[in-house]
Order: sequence, then C-alpha cells, then structure tokens
Amino acid sequence: MGNKTYKKYDFAVIATDVALFTVRDNLLQVLLIKMKKEPYTGKWAMPGGLVKPDESVDSAAERVLQEKGGIQNVYLEQLHTFGRVDRDPFGRVVSVAYTALVPSAKLSLKTTEEYSNIAWFPVKSAPVLAYDHKEVLATAVERLRAKLGYTTIAQNLLPKEFTLSELQNIYEVVLGKKLDKRNFRKKILAVGLVKSTGKERRGGANRPAELYTFQAKQLKTVEIL
Repeated sequence: MGNKTYKKYDFAVIATDVALFTVRDNLLQVLLIKMKKEPYTGKWAMPGGLVKPDESVDSAAERVLQEKGGIQNVYLEQLHTFGRVDRDPFGRVVSVAYTALVPSAKLSLKTTEEYSNIAWFPVKSAPVLAYDHKEVLATAVERLRAKLGYTTIAQNLLPKEFTLSELQNIYEVVLGKKLDKRNFRKKILAVGLVKSTGKERRGGANRPAELYTFQAKQLKTVEIL
C-alpha cells in the first residue's frame, strides 16, 4: 500500500459486519467474501457495509447478508461495536458487528459483481482478514462458545428435528473439545432443553435413533454446561 491514502469520509460513519457461522464437515465454519477494491484487493473479509440513513442497524445487517450472499431468515444478534480509529483506510468508520447462525442444510450462496468470490472457511484455518475482522471473528467465536453454556442458541445450527448425537456434535465442534456422552445427555434432558418428537431415524446397520426438537423456538436462557 506504500504511502497511498484512501480517505473518503470526513466524518464518522456507521457500518455493520456479520460473522455468519455454520457447522459442516464437523468443523465450525465462517462465511467470507473476497474483495475487489483497494487496498484489500484479493483479501478475504466478512460481509459488511455502511448503514443507510433510513434503516436501523439490525436491518442493515440483514440487508448485507441478502445483498452479499443471498442469505435470508437466519438467526442474527448484535455482537459488539468496533471503533478503533484506524480500523478502516477510508476514514472514521465505526462497525456494529453481528453474529449470525445457519444450519448446514440451509446453505445456499450467491456471488455478486462487488466481490470476486464467496466461500466458507473453517474458523481454525481462516485466511488473513481485511480491516479488523480477525478481532471481530475472535470475539464472535468467544461469544458463541459462551452462549452455548447458558442459552438454547445451538438450535440455530441444527435442523428442526435432530438426534442427541447430532446435538452433542454441535457442542463439541463449537467448543473444540469432546464431551462425555452420558453426562451430556443427562444434563440436556434434565434441564428440559429438548423433547422427543416420537419419531426415529433409520439408516444402515445401526439401530434407529430417536429424533428430538427444542422445547422453545425463541432463544432461552437455561444453564446447560
């Protein structure tokens, strides 16, 4: 970049960036876009953009996902405000970041002319990121791991019906550690996190697995781990 400057904004403006996660191939993955504009040409970043004068920050985050990746109707929550003075080469840009979650079965992405590529990356092997998105990603992962322990947020990474093994796998992938099967199931059932659907999934030589669903559709606070 040398001494070249990219100042564009005379006053502070508000932007939003979204850390969208899913679990696929037994890995926690994050959605990234490959940028075209300087000084980050060829670099990867999270979907983001400026907040329009006539929209809320929440609406801006939803719009960013729709415009940048064709993504709609996913779980979305405000994460943190990132306001380091030098975080954007175009001027004083304050970003209100969000965490978003989507089940792997709902993955359907689109590319736009604004970016050269869009792809999922395992969090643990994410490329060098533009802006301060490395910090945003780390903060989002930390928050997600914490909320697994006291909320029903895991339901946003699963289909409507699932087995207890699939639920445990979500916890293990996000937390990055193995959990005792017996203790996990005992705790999950004791706190009333899920309920049986009365149905089973049959497949292969294994015995049928009972299917469960979450008791509450909305995010609920409950001590789990």
